[in-house]
Amino acid sequence: MKTITITTEFIKLQDLLKLAGAVETGGEAKERIQAGEAAVNGAPCPQRGRKLRPGDVVAFDGQEYGLKYAD
Repeated sequence: MKTITITTEFIKLQDLLKLAGAVETGGEAKERIQAGEAAVNGAPCPQRGRKLRPGDVVAFDGQEYGLKYAD
């Protein structure tokens, strides 16, 4: 699992995928999320604006991403 560090209270799903380098653009993130390619905590998630916080796990394109707050 790849851990992504955030400095805000939450991060939106589409922004997480861009930050992690899993997609190149917001448009690509939107299309792939709405196509059902992303899962949050084991359940498909078609909401690109889904708010994610540490403890959430995102599965996308064969990779898992976890979140943590910056120290």
